[in-house]
Amino acid sequence: MKKLVVLTGAGISAESGISTFRDSGGLWEGHDVNEVATPEGFAANPALVLDFYNQRRRQLLEVQPNEAHRLLVHLEKRFQVVIITQNVDDLHERAGSHNVIHLHGELLKSRGVDNPQVTYPCTGDIKVGDKSPTGAQLRPHIVWFGEEVPMLDQAIEEVYTADVLMIIGTSLQVYPAAGLMNYRKEGTPVFYIDPNPSLHSRGDLTVIAQKASTGVAKAIELIIP
Repeated sequence: MKKLVVLTGAGISAESGISTFRDSGGLWEGHDVNEVATPEGFAANPALVLDFYNQRRRQLLEVQPNEAHRLLVHLEKRFQVVIITQNVDDLHERAGSHNVIHLHGELLKSRGVDNPQVTYPCTGDIKVGDKSPTGAQLRPHIVWFGEEVPMLDQAIEEVYTADVLMIIGTSLQVYPAAGLMNYRKEGTPVFYIDPNPSLHSRGDLTVIAQKASTGVAKAIELIIP
């Protein structure tokens, strides 16, 4: 089976009702990114940061995967599918995808501030004073700005070994994820799906200026004649 690597961003989850970072009504409205998505912000006001992610977690538990998520699952019948997502939700897994790499962490996991390698399931709120088994304050298992992206090397390897690359619902403006496309082998076809794409079709790059669900369906028509 050929290997299809899929890079997904906030746009694929938007159709499930999860706000995107770049929309006017996005997650950061009313919050400075430095206050809620940096280690310094957490150190300065842990209660604010924990509440911010508690709200995101509650919202996640109320939404469901959409057609775009489900179409990617169906592709596993024809391809070896690897999904590399910038999203911290679990909608790919809930839809049924079996191989998902989370670049920016997972909202439904927590970890102690003393050890980023050990995570714990988390479906409820995290409060100041909630401790890990080692006695450390718990925090969301989220890669904040200024922190290393531990899954990046694996993601690069997956892109390099891809036969086809599909990019869904991302502005391709936030690094390091935005640079992953550059690690593909020369000639690897790329299908870029976004209603407001930052690139234009050229050579082996096909841009589909549509929302995720209809754009993925269109890409499948092109990949599987």
